[in-house]
Amino acid sequence: MGTPFDFLRAEFPAVHESAIKACVAALGDARISCFYARVAVESAVTWAFEHDRTLPRPYDAGLSTLLHEPAFKALMGDQVFRKAKEVIRLGNRAAHDTSPPSNRDAVAAVSHLFEFLYWFGRTYIRGEKPPADLRFDPRTLPPPAPNPLATAAKIRELQDEVEQAELARAHAMELVADRDRLEAELARLQAEVAEAKHRAAATPDTHDYSESETREFLIDLQLGESGWPLTDARDREFEVSGMPTGPGNQSGRGFVDYVLWGDDGAPLAIVEAKKTGVSPSVGEQQAKLYADCLEAQFGRRPVIFYSNGIETWLWDDQTAPPRRVAGFRTRSELELMIQRRSTRLRLGGVSIDAEIAGRFYQERAIRRIAESFDVDGQRKALVVMATGAGKTRTVVALADVLVRANWAKRILFLADRQALVKQAVNAFKEHLPDSSPVNLLTEKDTDGRVYVSTYQTMMNLIPTKDADGVSRFGPGHFDLVVIDEAHRSVFAKYRAIFDWFDSLLVGLTATPKSEIDRNTYDLFDLETGVPTDEYGIDAAVEDGFLVPLRAVSVPLKFQREGIRYADLPPEEQAAWDELEWDDDGPPDEVGAEAVNRWLFNEDTVDKVLAYVMTNGLKVDGGDKLAKTIIFAKNQRHAEFIAQRFNANYPAYKGEFARVITNRTEYAQDLIDKFSIPASYPQIAISVDMLDTGIDVPDVANLVFFKIVRSATKFWQMVGRGTRLRPDLYGPGQDKDCFYIFDFCQNLEYFGQNPAGQDGAGGVPLSTRLFTRRVELIGTLDKLDVHAAERHDLAELLRADIESMNLDNFVVRPHRRLVERFREADAWAPNQLDDTAVGELVDTIAALPTQTEPEALESKQFDLIVLNLQLAMLRTEPTLDRLQRQVRTIAAILEDHSGVPAIAAELALIQDLQTDEWWTDATFPMVEDARRRLRPLVALISKGSRDPLYTDFTDELGEAVEVDLPRGAVDDFAQFRKKALVFMRDHEDQLAVQRLRRNQPITETDIAELERLLGEVGGTADHLERASVEAGSLGLFVRSLVGMDRSAAKDAFAAFLDDQRYNANQIEYVNMVIDHLAASGTIEARRFYESPYTDVAPEGPDGLFEPVDVDRLIAVVHDIRSRAEAG
Repeated sequence: MGTPFDFLRAEFPAVHESAIKACVAALGDARISCFYARVAVESAVTWAFEHDRTLPRPYDAGLSTLLHEPAFKALMGDQVFRKAKEVIRLGNRAAHDTSPPSNRDAVAAVSHLFEFLYWFGRTYIRGEKPPADLRFDPRTLPPPAPNPLATAAKIRELQDEVEQAELARAHAMELVADRDRLEAELARLQAEVAEAKHRAAATPDTHDYSESETREFLIDLQLGESGWPLTDARDREFEVSGMPTGPGNQSGRGFVDYVLWGDDGAPLAIVEAKKTGVSPSVGEQQAKLYADCLEAQFGRRPVIFYSNGIETWLWDDQTAPPRRVAGFRTRSELELMIQRRSTRLRLGGVSIDAEIAGRFYQERAIRRIAESFDVDGQRKALVVMATGAGKTRTVVALADVLVRANWAKRILFLADRQALVKQAVNAFKEHLPDSSPVNLLTEKDTDGRVYVSTYQTMMNLIPTKDADGVSRFGPGHFDLVVIDEAHRSVFAKYRAIFDWFDSLLVGLTATPKSEIDRNTYDLFDLETGVPTDEYGIDAAVEDGFLVPLRAVSVPLKFQREGIRYADLPPEEQAAWDELEWDDDGPPDEVGAEAVNRWLFNEDTVDKVLAYVMTNGLKVDGGDKLAKTIIFAKNQRHAEFIAQRFNANYPAYKGEFARVITNRTEYAQDLIDKFSIPASYPQIAISVDMLDTGIDVPDVANLVFFKIVRSATKFWQMVGRGTRLRPDLYGPGQDKDCFYIFDFCQNLEYFGQNPAGQDGAGGVPLSTRLFTRRVELIGTLDKLDVHAAERHDLAELLRADIESMNLDNFVVRPHRRLVERFREADAWAPNQLDDTAVGELVDTIAALPTQTEPEALESKQFDLIVLNLQLAMLRTEPTLDRLQRQVRTIAAILEDHSGVPAIAAELALIQDLQTDEWWTDATFPMVEDARRRLRPLVALISKGSRDPLYTDFTDELGEAVEVDLPRGAVDDFAQFRKKALVFMRDHEDQLAVQRLRRNQPITETDIAELERLLGEVGGTADHLERASVEAGSLGLFVRSLVGMDRSAAKDAFAAFLDDQRYNANQIEYVNMVIDHLAASGTIEARRFYESPYTDVAPEGPDGLFEPVDVDRLIAVVHDIRSRAEAG
């Protein structure tokens, strides 16, 4: 059987052989296929430079240099050049990456190869040129052979063989005896090549390089991942009738690109395919018309897809508007979609199982989520619910409602900790056993209806496929995805999961609504500060569902100020001098940041333990400390606390206080014992493991022995103590509060900074590096300086993008951007505008690369220097701090000058510690220092220093009880935002209508307004503040909904009936009417402010007669009085 490369066989047998090898292996061994595709390009390019006299020989005979030679690049044209570059890139990946390229990569490589070789043949074949309509059809590729897959090492062996063969050929040419004959033959060939090029140039190139067939194959592969083999002739180009007739279609016939058929022979879905360079939305109406035709023919309306192979949209026009999706649905998923058109119930009519979630706020949250999905047509919801208030049970009950209403068949619950996964699985088993919950951490191959997983585990499972290449977890696999503790860092790391699954999305968080990051609200398509539902810790405590906290700040001198040698008594100074400090000898002081990090002081820990044992809440008639969690700084700190407890309280025989961290063997067993009231341990000492994922109602004391700056984490930790516990202190003596003992000023910090610090927002270091480098390039462009360094930066980032795997489900949706920024031209200063920078920072920066991993320390050093370079160029105040950081690193490097590599750069390292170097430092000098030192910082000894154990006398100050804000920051502003949306949606209510129509309201109306505002969380305090600030509750509501314009005009009708007013006066009154229509009320003082002073600078007194001013004010007062109940 012929191949699309047969036109090369006669004149270019070596190129033809490599191309055929690439073809044969494309569907079986992608690595081999990509390798031989690259070999074919290299053979063709080498031949061209040997035989085309118009091409100058560059200084280097490497493939990349030859390909980029300006004359050759111009001869190819941009399209062909990019295709050759892509083949080379994929071939390089095949030879060097540990993970193999995909079959999709191989098909793309062969497709690009065909287009390049078509151009090559058309240009250089001396005989018959390939026909312009010659096409490469990926569907003609041979099936895979049952051979073992090649490894990267095998590819490198093949590369060596190819290179040796080429060297042998060149050597043989040198040994030919008849040099004159050889040169004459070469001259003859060169003349023929020149003639062939001339003939090719004389004929317009009408070949279509658009790869429409390859685009269809991309869609074929995605359909294959969803279980559609497309083996039946009617699967493609299915003819339909009934299309609109016109000049371009007289017959009314059409051909549907793809039809996905049900087992009953009727269509389930259609796919309208467009070229990769065309927006798929262009095909939306055409796809709808095809669906009309198929519905008329088969009596069932198919689901509509339209795609260009990169971007795919789904439209079930019977139920919802179009939405972008990551791929196609399986047959069973499509059948279920169509069945749900008639069987799905209204969520508002489905009962909530009170045995699962019977508290009023749980039912309210479920109803609001249901209303958001069913009534408002939203697909995302965010619920704020205090830790301990029953978020998990709420989700279980929601899942039950969705399943019974036929809205959900399979559900995914995602959490960030293994303990939370186990907890969620147990909750579903207990309350919804028929859901067959699957723990994907331990049961990866098990099927069920509810799947529970960590984010990272699901990231690893999404790419998995069965033996037929069908995705196990395709885009339509889940109907509902639940995110436990939804916050910015989760989306920064794992947003690809939520983009992959075409499902309803529910986020849960215990973080107070006013402290949730704005971006989190944006990700759920919600107004900032207005979640779908909210039930915070204050409300839960007030309603008796959680216990209140008592927060006590205990000053500890060393923990806050560090240890100063001069402050120690003489005997302790002597002990200080005898300690095994580093090579520099005893310091004058140790900062607070070092305490409990590498310096562990016995008296500090002893005083904390004594305070907690004395002042903590007790059980057993006051004889035993209640269950307590101590949050330690690190593993060594936790172990030191346990050692000091055992030393001070030996009677407990090592059982009372135990370390429970991720490093603890059989940690779960200790957690289980800690959860039993009568069992030891009584104190759990943890680093991070117990911050979340532990539900022990007996916990009555929380000890913060470490600094916390994340509001999300802080409130999760506080939540460990909020659970109710009847009879904790004895029969009828319930847990009525819990204590927080803070030794690290966390309470004061969150009192002043309720939102905490977002830090890096969970953004990976590689993403931050990419972003900073893009920002640096943008700054260099604006200043038009340091072109050489700018070029190197751009090439570094382009190499990152070159390594991205287009088959990766995270990268795939952004394929067009990735392909664009792989090209050097995209990085030219005149191309990298603000829009391009935004695309790189917002999208490309977060995508995974396949570059060789680098030492963490080197990347951290890069980030410091990048920030320093930006500060230099922008003259930012952070420059001094960043210079100090580099000096500190240089000093540490000098301490390791015994390492030969570091010793070789000792002169630079010492210079960096001087003022003189920094005084004269230029951007290129700093960049040179970064390049020379970045590999060295990884050689610094890990851990930096051994721990020191001391026993200096610490000072415990007077404890102070702190009133923690608990998320009440600007709470009224958030209430007003929510009330604004709600009231405008309920303008048909009688009381609201009276306000809008300027009709007097009654006490009954006020009561109705209070009821309506209560539905959006309005408390008595909210309503009182609203009344005070607006003048009355009626005026507050009218300020939200405005006033009907005709009613406002009617109020001024008598005033304007007088015919004596001029144009300026009438305009002034109309401005008042406009204001009332928008804001519902106006105060007389506003007449003396802009925009009224723009018409009457002196106020109404300068425009109207005094009697008319009085009439104007009287109308305004009357309007206000009608909004106040008489």
